[in-house]
Amino acid sequence: MPHSHTSNYELYYWPSIQGRGEFVRLALEEAGAAYVDVARLPESEGGGVPALMALLGSAAEPLTPFAPPFLRSGSLLVAQTANILTYLAPRHDLVPEGEAARAQALEIQLTIADFVAEVHDTHHPIASSLYYEDQKPEAARRSKIFVTERIPKYLGWLERALSHAGGDGFFRAHVSYVDLSAFQVVAGLDYAFPRAMARLAPSVPRLRALHDRVAARPRIAAYLASPRRLAFNQHGIFRYYPELDQDPAA
Repeated sequence: MPHSHTSNYELYYWPSIQGRGEFVRLALEEAGAAYVDVARLPESEGGGVPALMALLGSAAEPLTPFAPPFLRSGSLLVAQTANILTYLAPRHDLVPEGEAARAQALEIQLTIADFVAEVHDTHHPIASSLYYEDQKPEAARRSKIFVTERIPKYLGWLERALSHAGGDGFFRAHVSYVDLSAFQVVAGLDYAFPRAMARLAPSVPRLRALHDRVAARPRIAAYLASPRRLAFNQHGIFRYYPELDQDPAA
């Protein structure tokens, strides 16, 4: 049985972008869980980036996180997006009961994580430490392959998984954290690659319908309309550069 929605969590992620932390935010919002987005608090209240960086370098933690996001739940500090979601899901009924369902949900989430890494590499194909402007020729080449090969491959896989499930989501009527994550991927791609997504829309009707259903869920709709939902921008994973949203025939 899921725990009470009065549970308290502290989420640590960069305060000005959606990024990988958004997958965790969506799960917490859908769960109605009480949480604090620590780095978005003023430094005077113990928040800001310094609070995040202090944990990254903390010798007091038994296992220092490699990178955000990470989530504090009581005395436990959990890192890595898929791992955090796997931790939260059974506590808030965001995954069906049973070992098989939980393993399948994690498989989908890890595949989404691979996809998100490839999205990032369209604008930073050489190194994250370099600006986009320092690697534009490589980004254009990488993005053409991404648009023509990788987006259809990943979205096609998700579409087939939805078709196999035979319901409104990856687990029929049971709303899961992977439904929320698939919504975020589609929303992000709509922002970053609108031309490519418009071309692909007829081939992924179930995935598009899932996106719309998730967006209309009461808690998610309220979140999307609130200041808590940061806008996509040119500093996150999903970035819109018109020159990268190419026509595959070009």
